Amino acid sequence: MGCCGSTESKREWKPLEEHSCTDIPWLIIFTLFCIGMACICGYPIATGGAARLVFGYDSYGNTCGKNNTKIEGVPLSGRDMTENKFVFFLDPCNIDLINRKIKSIALCVSKCPSTELTTYSDLKQFALNNGSNLCSYDLTPTRYTSYSSEKSTKCPKLPVPPSKSVLLFRRCIPTDISCYTQFAKAFMTFVSDNTVLQRVISGVMASKEIIIGLCILALVLSLIMMVVIRYISQVLVWILTVLVIIGSTGGTGVLWWFYVDHRKALNSNTTSVFGKEVASDNVKALLFYAIGATIFTVVLLLVMFFMRKRVALTISLFHVAGKVFIHLPLLVLQPFWTFLCLILFWIYWIGVLLFLGTTGTPVKNNSTGVVGYEMQGPLQFLVWYHVVGLIWISEFILAFQQMTIAGAVVTYYFTRNKSKMPATPIISSMVRTIRYHLGTLAKGSFIITLVKIPRLILTYIHSQLKGKENACARCMVKACVCCLWCLEKCLAYLNQNAYTATAINSTSFCTSAREAFLILVENALKADVINTSVCLHSQILIVSCTAFAGVLALNYQRDYTVWVLPLLIVCVFAFLVAHCFLSVFENVVDVLFLCFAVDTKYNDGSPGREYYMDKALMEFVENSKKMGWKKPDDGDGREMKPMVS
Repeated sequence: MGCCGSTESKREWKPLEEHSCTDIPWLIIFTLFCIGMACICGYPIATGGAARLVFGYDSYGNTCGKNNTKIEGVPLSGRDMTENKFVFFLDPCNIDLINRKIKSIALCVSKCPSTELTTYSDLKQFALNNGSNLCSYDLTPTRYTSYSSEKSTKCPKLPVPPSKSVLLFRRCIPTDISCYTQFAKAFMTFVSDNTVLQRVISGVMASKEIIIGLCILALVLSLIMMVVIRYISQVLVWILTVLVIIGSTGGTGVLWWFYVDHRKALNSNTTSVFGKEVASDNVKALLFYAIGATIFTVVLLLVMFFMRKRVALTISLFHVAGKVFIHLPLLVLQPFWTFLCLILFWIYWIGVLLFLGTTGTPVKNNSTGVVGYEMQGPLQFLVWYHVVGLIWISEFILAFQQMTIAGAVVTYYFTRNKSKMPATPIISSMVRTIRYHLGTLAKGSFIITLVKIPRLILTYIHSQLKGKENACARCMVKACVCCLWCLEKCLAYLNQNAYTATAINSTSFCTSAREAFLILVENALKADVINTSVCLHSQILIVSCTAFAGVLALNYQRDYTVWVLPLLIVCVFAFLVAHCFLSVFENVVDVLFLCFAVDTKYNDGSPGREYYMDKALMEFVENSKKMGWKKPDDGDGREMKPMVS
């Protein structure tokens, strides 16, 4: 990556004093890569693949709604389909469960049948009235009613269900909902025990109102937690500590009590056969949840016990973080803008991927006569290029959010007179990032991409070879995936601090990462407290409260509801919502911690080296000094002076 051979000279930290462009070569590389992504989008548009996807095409290579050219070796190709704008499937409910696609001949028709057609006479009358032939092109409507062995393969399966086209999706889709059960079955073939699947699905359907209510509860708790963090940050650490201890131990005790109660009810033999199966599933689920909660509670209590003396800095930083959110209220909106950008990019990416699926050379299946499109030769590598673009650009968007937040918080921290801050620090940070540091973001996101690609490839290989490899190979693949995941998380944390260092000193990615790493190593124990305390406890508290409410609510449906899937859905949703709301606050605290470490490393409060930190952090430094703590390079023992107002 050029980091090991970086020759950029180490310079003194001068927060916000100099701004210069960083990692320009990587910005050029990223720009060229994005141009390549645009060319991939243009290729299927130029070759007709996009038109085939948008307008639809039949099984003989004809694009509906257009005048087509002849395909060599396909007699029914090259037809004028200007008036036939809709795609009709002869057997729309015939699903290939393995390949997840419709196994049916597709035709271009001028109108979808709006009523059920039960006989071949109905097909003939429909064709004569509407000019829409629902049988193959080589069968005229007058031959629909005559006996022919071809009708079984060239005409739709009777009865033809009523269908209609969707806006911007010119396919005749059946209106009968029973047809869609085949689609649901296609995505559930991985379950071997259909009885268990039936009970679990029925449990979700029976408790759907409870699931929706618990998801709303998780959203409300996350909003309340954001307000609490903002206004009572000083006492929040102790409140959360007490609540987490009470919640984890109390929740674990309740789970064990429910397990014993349900086990006694199962042994009483007072329920029906189906109810006994549901009760047995609930007992197993409760035992699993109780054991997991016990292990988690023990580990959590041990961590909190050993870290109990190192929460003073956490309290001070969260107090300052509350002030940051008061001065920078637009920080709360950052996840929404990032999520919107990711959604728009993902929609674009999926659309281009679908375009590529209908692009290439027409290939005829000799056994069925159906025409498909395949990209041959070097063009097939376009899909891999497109996949790399998904990861790199997604990571770039996330990195842009991190750099924007870091730049705004750095501006707040290192501005002595808060009245002289920019009117909108978030917008100023965004403009500064776009002007100077896009190359740094491109380099940092590419490093994450390099780690993610091998992990995704190994995961894909493991899924494809499932059941074919021996136990040793399976264990090795899983170990490699786990190691790559850990490496990705470590690099992501280092990248975030590198972006902060770049926002402070406007240095390149490698220099920023090196300087940030050295400072974090010097303050390793404090960094662990910051990153594993309040935000994690807040997420645990929200998930625990939601899960506890779910257990109480689902306990009233113990006779006909399996708890496994409903409770899992609720807990996952609660965690994602809590993480979405609290991730910004966690990023702010991480940035403040690095700013504080830089401030204490290069300043001592003496004239000319005054601290930038807030009064709350100043009190922490003074108390630590009295307890014998010394900051790095603090050898002269000069008396500290307060920050310049």
